[in-house]
Amino acid sequence: MHLLPEPVRRLAAWCAVALLVSGVVWIVVRLCVTFRTTVTPVLLALLGSALLRPLFRWLVRGRVNRSLAAGITCAAVLLVVGGVGYVVALALIDSGPQIATSLENAARSLAAYAGTAGASLKDLAAHAQQLLSKFGGTAASNVISGVSVVAEYIAMAVLALLLVFFFLRDADRALRGLRTLAPGGSADTAEAVARRAFAAVEGFMRGTTLIALIDATCITVGLLLLSVPGALGLGALVFVGAYIPYLGAFISGAVSVLVALADRGVVVALWVLGVVLAVQVLEGHVLQPVIQSRTVQMHPAAVLLAITAGASVAGIVGMLLAVPLTAAAFGTLHELRERYP
Repeated sequence: MHLLPEPVRRLAAWCAVALLVSGVVWIVVRLCVTFRTTVTPVLLALLGSALLRPLFRWLVRGRVNRSLAAGITCAAVLLVVGGVGYVVALALIDSGPQIATSLENAARSLAAYAGTAGASLKDLAAHAQQLLSKFGGTAASNVISGVSVVAEYIAMAVLALLLVFFFLRDADRALRGLRTLAPGGSADTAEAVARRAFAAVEGFMRGTTLIALIDATCITVGLLLLSVPGALGLGALVFVGAYIPYLGAFISGAVSVLVALADRGVVVALWVLGVVLAVQVLEGHVLQPVIQSRTVQMHPAAVLLAITAGASVAGIVGMLLAVPLTAAAFGTLHELRERYP
């Protein structure tokens, strides 16, 4: 080893460290995928605790018992999430047929402009019934597996809600346990890193929720003023899509433009595109810097890579969890950099 030049030895050392870290990360990811029914509720509960902790702290400062305060917070979550879910579902149910019809009209218009490709699309539509009958057995089995997946998601949601209760009530006890498990004299560092990571997730969740509400309100008002059908449903889609940065805004904005193009023509579609772009500019240059100024600022490339990695590991749930977990990782790195420059 000493026969090698110094730069080569340093490169070999860094390669060994990279391989070791990559191996540990790969093992952790595989374990998380294997035990996803346990890991996913824990991660969702951490996100829920980060979002609901201000309400819990306010109740505790009002001399409410910690267990009672955690119970009230979870009950408030059920009421709020249930109410919002009911409103969103009602809007999508009322607007769903209009949106589907508009998208179908847009597809037909594209087929008409596409010439030969349009004929292929029409042939595909004509043979759709034959294809459905051919793969009917597969569809039936998929329905059965889909029911089991829904049941699994419901079980994970219930477990996540119960974990939110315990995370809120026993957060101080968890920190004391972390300090006990920290080796040597690293208890203060471990607690500081944990607090910084949780604060990054907390700020990200609160800021994203507020930004999603503002985006959905502005775009819904714009769609209503332009008389675009299904405005409430499209606004609900914008609100949900805001939790997947960049990609969610692109998909919801594209759907809104296509619906406007199919029902109101090119001029209104351009106006809708202008509204969507204006809201995105407002979000990028005003809302993000002001609302999330105290959280970890992540480069868009890092966010896109995190979303892609999350989708490849755990699908839609991975896409939702990827950015908050990346925010926690960035918060941890910033804390370590401040302590060990």
